[in-house]
Order: sequence, then structure tokens, then C-alpha cells
Amino acid sequence: MTTGMNLWDHSVWSFIITMTLLFASMILANTLRNTIAPLRRLMIPSSVLGGFILLIVHTFFKQVLHIPLYQNGILEILTYHGLGLGFAAMALRSVDKKSDKRSKTGAMDTGLAVVNGYLLQAVVGIIVTVILFKLIGSFFASGILLPLGYGQGPGQAYTWGHTYEVTYGFENGTSFGHAVASMGFVASSLGGVIALRSLQKKGIISGEIGKNAQDDMTLDHYSGKNEIPLSESMDKFTIQVALVFIAYILAFLFMKGVNCLIEMGVFGGLGGTIQSMIWGFQFLFSTIFGMLVKFILSKLRKSGLMHRDYTNTFMLNRISGFMFDIMVIASIAAIDLSAFLTPSFIVPLSIICVLGAVATYIYHRYICKRVFPHYEHEAFLSIYGMQTGTASTGMILLREIDPKFETQASDNLVYHQPWAILFGFPLFLLVGVAPQGLGKTIMCLCIFATLFVVLNIFLLRKQIFKKKYAAKTAKVKTDK
Repeated sequence: MTTGMNLWDHSVWSFIITMTLLFASMILANTLRNTIAPLRRLMIPSSVLGGFILLIVHTFFKQVLHIPLYQNGILEILTYHGLGLGFAAMALRSVDKKSDKRSKTGAMDTGLAVVNGYLLQAVVGIIVTVILFKLIGSFFASGILLPLGYGQGPGQAYTWGHTYEVTYGFENGTSFGHAVASMGFVASSLGGVIALRSLQKKGIISGEIGKNAQDDMTLDHYSGKNEIPLSESMDKFTIQVALVFIAYILAFLFMKGVNCLIEMGVFGGLGGTIQSMIWGFQFLFSTIFGMLVKFILSKLRKSGLMHRDYTNTFMLNRISGFMFDIMVIASIAAIDLSAFLTPSFIVPLSIICVLGAVATYIYHRYICKRVFPHYEHEAFLSIYGMQTGTASTGMILLREIDPKFETQASDNLVYHQPWAILFGFPLFLLVGVAPQGLGKTIMCLCIFATLFVVLNIFLLRKQIFKKKYAAKTAKVKTDK
């Protein structure tokens, strides 16, 4: 019995060819960064630079030679699943938490700062695109892709850009989401370099910006004391990959179950919105089920049914890094450059990306100075890098000033996530509501602006109450 498929058919090799192109582009980009000093000092991640290189080469082959190098559909699938698998790997890790006694609420405050960054980007983006909708007819809700592309990264920008295009008629919405996320990495690199140059002039840091990091690790960094051996009947790395995929498929089964309820009409008129949210925020569920798998393994260990630790933080970090690199380069390479010829595409994209970067930079400089006074520069670089790129970008910038990750800033990037999900839930909820009509977009804008004010009051609570207390004390002394 045959399948009718020949081993030399293109369909058998298309995925392997695409992956090879992605890897080769990253290696070329990394070589260029290490060879060209000015390029290295720009601190653009190799995956980002590789994405732009591959995009240019692919466009040349497609437009001039009429030979496309890859199918955008494969890249979009890689972008979508890279996000979910990367977060599942991060959730499975066991990270030793550092505690700065002067900043016990660092993780919560970081979560608040991150959500406020999302809200600020959403407000800026929506105001711009609603105005441009009246002027040139651009899609009124496209501005909400700014916090998804800048704050959440390529995976979310693609997912919701695609949803807006297919469900709500946003022409070139998929490429718009890809492009916003790509410009976010550029904003991260430029803003990070500007901040680091400023710190250099003040004498706070020294040395070459973007220099190659030197790893100083012992065996303890690679393996815990009671972990399974590196290689037995099943390789240790294979087990890590298996756990990541198990957590991700559990998330899929949960989302599929909810989807079945939606198709049965259980949620009525809200079904469409809930469906978009469920599949659009799959990384949240992969995180939850990753934590659940880790919790089950911990309970099995304590009960005596399992005698070794099966998760390895070092390998899980490598898996998440690999997934995020694939997600980033695939998202950039999937951009359709022909969309840039349309004014309703390029004008809002240019304006929201520039204003979003400037607003994010100024806001976090202000916040980090007041909320994280003991490590304000580390906090700013890590949060700004993450709010315009990904957590990996934040770590790249942080390494320049805190190479051994000795401050609490590095831990805040890890432990802020539950707080960000909690405080950011209204934003996540309304992402599927905004494109349903101009009136609903304006309603979302008002809600985002109100939340931004309220959450900033909470974030700056110590400074506000301290000033009130100082003023009250001074008044009492004056009266006496």
C-alpha cells in the first residue's frame, strides 16, 4: 500500500528547507554581528537581523526570479506555536528567587509597570489609528496591535493581526502585526543603546556596548543535585522536550474543549469573542498547564512515587530560547513587503511605532527611577527591552549593566508574569472587542485610559503616601 508520495517531492522537504533557511540566516547574522563592530554595538539580536536578511533575499527571489524561497504559512505556524512552546518551557523551570529586602514587592511592581506599559501603548495606538481612520480610512482598531507587537512580541502580534484580517476585514492585518513586532525590536535596540550611552557618559558603566558575553558557569548551573542522569534509556534533553510538548498539548485540549462549548452555543453571542481570546492567548494556557505539570511532578516526588527531579532549568532555558528565536525570525521573514505600498498601511504603522517607542521609553524612565530606586537602571533596561521586544531582549540589555544578574531585575522578569496576567486581564479581554466597531474601539480607549491612571496610582502608592505623610507631619509641626 502506497501513499502516492515520492520522497523527492517538494512537500516532503519544504519544512526542512524552511527551517534550514531560518537557521542559516541566524548564523549569518550572528557572524556579521561578531565581525562588524558598529553592528554589534547596535545590539540587534541575531534572530532579528537574520529575519530581515532572509526577508530581503526572499523578496528578491520572489519578485525578480519568481522563485519563492518559502511559504509564509509555514512561518506563521512557527510564529504561533513558538510563542506557546516557549512559555510552556519557561513555566516548567525551577528558578531560585533572589530577595532584595529593600524591594519586597519587586515582582508585583514590575507586573504593574509592564501592564501600564501595555495600556499606554494601547492608548497611543488607538488615538492615532482612530484619527487616521477619519483622515485616510485606515483600520480604526489597528492601534491595539501596538501593545501586542511591542509588549507581547511577534506571536501575539501575528495571532491578532491574522484574526483582525480574517474576522474583521483588516486588509494586510497579518503583515501589520508582523511589522509592528519587528519595529519593536528596532526600538528596543535603539532605545537600549541610547540609555547605555547615557550611563557611559555618567561613568555608571564602562567597556564596549554589545560586547560578547562571557559565560562563567560551574556544573551546578547545568544540573541539579538530585536530577536524573544526562543519558539513560531516555535522554535527559528528550525528557525536557517531552514535558514541554505535554504541557502545550494539555493547553490545546483545554482550549479545544472550550471551543466545543462555543460551537454548541453555550456562550451565546459572546462565543465569537471568547473563541478569539482563547486561541489568541494560547501562551497563557501553556503557561498555566506548564505550571500544573511542574506541580504534579513535585507532588509525585514528595509522595515517594518519583525519586528524581525530571526537569532541568538549564535545558528548559535553552528550549525556550530556541523557540523564541524561531518565533522572532519567522515572524519577520513572513512580512509581505507589498503592503508597505499602501498609505493606509504604512502611515499608521510608522506613526504608532515611533510614538509608541518614545512614550514607552519616557514612561519607564520615570517609573523605574521612583519605584525601583535601588536598581533603577537595571530595572529600566530590562523592562524597556521586554516592553518593546521580548523577555530575551530585556535580558540582553540587562546583561550590559548587570552581567551576572546580581540585582533583582532579572528575577522580576520571571516572577512578574502572574501579576501581569492578573492586572492585564481587562486589556486581554478587550482585544477581541475593539475591532467590532468604531464605537467599541473608543469605549476600549476610555477603559484603557482609566485603568492606566488607576494602576499608576497603585504603582506609585509608596511615593504618594510618603509625600502625604511628610506633608501632614510638617503641618503638625508648624501648628505646634
